[in-house]
Amino acid sequence: MRTIKVGTRQSELALTQTGQVLERLRELSREHQIVCEFEIVKIVTKGDRILDTMLSKVGGKGLFVKEIEQALMDKEIDIAIHSMKDMPFALQDGLTIGAIPEREDARDVIVSKDNVSLEHLPIGALVGTSSLRRACQVMNLRPDLRIESIRGNIDSRLNKLHTCSFDAILLAAAGLKRMGWEDRISAHVAIEQFVPAVGQGALGIECRSDDTFMLELLALIQHEPTALAVRSERAFLGSLNGGCEVPIGAHATIDADATTLTVTAIVGTPDGRTLLRETLSGSSTDPEALGIAIATKLKEQGAEQILASVRERG
Repeated sequence: MRTIKVGTRQSELALTQTGQVLERLRELSREHQIVCEFEIVKIVTKGDRILDTMLSKVGGKGLFVKEIEQALMDKEIDIAIHSMKDMPFALQDGLTIGAIPEREDARDVIVSKDNVSLEHLPIGALVGTSSLRRACQVMNLRPDLRIESIRGNIDSRLNKLHTCSFDAILLAAAGLKRMGWEDRISAHVAIEQFVPAVGQGALGIECRSDDTFMLELLALIQHEPTALAVRSERAFLGSLNGGCEVPIGAHATIDADATTLTVTAIVGTPDGRTLLRETLSGSSTDPEALGIAIATKLKEQGAEQILASVRERG
């Protein structure tokens, strides 16, 4: 019997979503008569250690995966369970995303002291977020609000809402739902007005490219519609060389026949004064081509200049 060592961050959310994935893998293993057991290995990442600085100031995407990927390369673990929005576009040589399970709710949500939506926050209200993407879109929708960086695990950020001067904080719906904390949500923000991060709500299970056993096992949990959508979003990210250090977002959906993908993407300035937005549909047979095509459309509108300016100021 093979013991599969599973690498994960040690936050409560990371451990919860890892447990949910492993529960499903155990079920599928029994159904397919695959004899294995799982052992969780907690790994502290750079992103977990630096909690007083915005991600854009300390390296952006990759801060929550680098140490875990190194453990994979060193064969200290066999798989790693990541939030796809934390994954940089380029993976280390020898590693691959073995599976992307079905996506949870991709929307952003607002949690506010008075349990009101973004639209109903009072003028001058202080909103907490460590995401330039969220800050950009908040300021575009509500330039009368104030933005301040807030870092930490999901539970510590929720606590800061009541112990600090914030009137509201912005979070991903997926994390709250996986934790069973839906009752904390004051309002969901519609994707039509607030585009999520690339891969938001989706998990990625990473393994070594040459581990045939793991690739066959992980294929059982793959959700192809989610995978196609995320591949398109990530191709957009890669085409613009984007990350947490720039205000960029994309969300893809697939139609009922699984033949057509539709992607909505944004690029903006941190102050929200400029926000480029495009929606494009294409064949699901080539999701990467669609992601690159929508990136090209935004480039034609000046996206590269905006991102270059943000990086220079960063």
